[in-house]
Amino acid sequence: MGTTTGTATIIRAAIITMLDYDFMRNAFAAAGVAAVVSGLVGYFLVLRGQTFAGHALSHIGFAGATGAVLIGAASVWGLVGFTVAAGIGMGMLGERLNERDVAIGVVLSLALGLGLLFLHYYTAFATQATALLFGNVLAVDRSMIGTLIVLGVITVLGLAAIMRPLIFATLQPELAEAKGVPLRFVSTAFLVIVALAVSQSAQIVGVLLVFALMVGPPATAQRLATGLWTGMILSACIALAEAWLGLVISYHTDWPVSFCIAMLSALGYFLSRGNLVPSREARS
Repeated sequence: MGTTTGTATIIRAAIITMLDYDFMRNAFAAAGVAAVVSGLVGYFLVLRGQTFAGHALSHIGFAGATGAVLIGAASVWGLVGFTVAAGIGMGMLGERLNERDVAIGVVLSLALGLGLLFLHYYTAFATQATALLFGNVLAVDRSMIGTLIVLGVITVLGLAAIMRPLIFATLQPELAEAKGVPLRFVSTAFLVIVALAVSQSAQIVGVLLVFALMVGPPATAQRLATGLWTGMILSACIALAEAWLGLVISYHTDWPVSFCIAMLSALGYFLSRGNLVPSREARS
């Protein structure tokens, strides 16, 4: 009993010490907002088989961020602007999977080319470029937290607004089309929502590791949960736990936060694929 009490006291003291720093409190708040939004939106991203779209949007956002800095604007708004525009373009260019993949590839290659051009004309952006590529949640300030909260609310409200047709179009696309559901509009609206979620996730783990929050937790949740709503909630909870635990590990090891979150994301998914965590198929 004494050992257990002593261990709990040490853990509590370590947490209190960690939260004494403003930058850690800001990091937990920002990571929490981005993780929950990424978990919710990412659940449908994985369910619809559009993970490549999320990957492409994150890279496209890099071009937008570099372009914004080049003209003296905040990088986050360039990130949001480019990803939203690209999401609309992807949704409008193709609905079928093979057509959509081609459209995404074309838009992605163009955006990466623009990003390279912007960096060519603004080489002083190298430090910020690294932060965008791999994330730097420890540098998030309160104004950025406010921006993330606003974007998060807009994203969740947008997802709620198209939830019913999105579920119908995702699970039974042929029947949804026969019933008059505007599949192209739903697809385009969803990709815009994904673009907003990507913009938030990129502030935490960087554009290269967006999959850590938007794909890993949802994929794990879909293997563990049996219902849609249960899966969505579980996905958000897993993403939140991985983001916050990643911050704790980073604080005590001095490893990069993005690496810790990506490591936990991969670990959770591979455990769900193995026998250590029973999948929904095994339970049924």
